[in-house]
Amino acid sequence: MTADNSIFIGGKPFMNYVTGVVMQFTTKSADEVTIKARGKFISRAVDVAEVAAKRFLEGQVAMKGIVIDSEEFENKEGRQVRVSTIEITLIKI
Repeated sequence: MTADNSIFIGGKPFMNYVTGVVMQFTTKSADEVTIKARGKFISRAVDVAEVAAKRFLEGQVAMKGIVIDSEEFENKEGRQVRVSTIEITLIKI
């Protein structure tokens, strides 16, 4: 899988991400799309995956897997911070 098939969830409007996932499967003919998020955007990533799979691409895609993890990095104050991450992989049926 290439990096082109990854959707990184952030602060843009919700439907932008759903459209991105749908476009990967329809116009780019991707067999697999990974939705990635961290921190407070994890719940939005789950919603994007559910809306794309159950409303827009119903019967065309399925959940392949979910990977949860955490990353540790240094914040602006110099402290080590741990943030949760999620990767949701959808595949074409």
